[in-house]
Amino acid sequence: MSKIDQLFKTLRAAGQKAFMPFVTAGDPDLEFTAAVLKELDARGSHLCELGIPYSDPIADGPVIQASYSRALDKKVKLAQILSMLGGVSGQVKAPIVTMVSYAIILRHGLAKYVEDAQKAGAAGAIVPDLPADEARELAAICKTADFSLVQLVTPTTPRERALKIAESSSGFLYYVSVAGITGERTELPRDLIENVGWLREQTPLPICIGFGISQPEHVKRLAPVADGLIVGSAIVRRVAEAGSKPREAVLKDIGEYVSTLLAALNG
Repeated sequence: MSKIDQLFKTLRAAGQKAFMPFVTAGDPDLEFTAAVLKELDARGSHLCELGIPYSDPIADGPVIQASYSRALDKKVKLAQILSMLGGVSGQVKAPIVTMVSYAIILRHGLAKYVEDAQKAGAAGAIVPDLPADEARELAAICKTADFSLVQLVTPTTPRERALKIAESSSGFLYYVSVAGITGERTELPRDLIENVGWLREQTPLPICIGFGISQPEHVKRLAPVADGLIVGSAIVRRVAEAGSKPREAVLKDIGEYVSTLLAALNG
């Protein structure tokens, strides 16, 4: 059983839902990324997503794309990210998963990526651009290592294909709330709850919803149908302020924002 499997088993037994914040590795630098991960954990986040910067991200909106560009402009490398992760993973309770392009994994070597990420303390990987038809080899490696392989289902994914994606995934399924790119939104689709409800009936995997979630009202609406909620752009936007504001103030702002969402989730 992977760390993520154990997390959701514990949460389900307690009748709780997972809160999963996303942060870009290396924006504005890896030292601050480590500090943000510690702050997110201290506030009670259940699992943290660590974005590995990539020059051609899939479905990421302007806020996250800009954060990737800032990190890449500073020549942040995968080895440096994993080194930072290795230093911080033992200091936080929340499992950490990497959000990483399949191109990066393929270049690094499938088994080598899983081995190196796991050594650094990562509990799994979210691979947004890995087609289900091509996931078999990586899924087998991850299964052997008890390393979760999380894949995405979107509102436009045909139901037959969604079931295939679920079969090759582990840890949890990432349900994309809206067709399009990441980013903060005031409204979420009306059929979102119905679609997630159908998917929950088809697979034992926990289902976590991401894209567009930024307000306590979103959290309260979606918590009953989801096993977890993912918040990215709203946090990354706050992290970006570390370039112009005192870092302690930015950390406090991030922590207080996360606390409001956690209160709405399991309050």
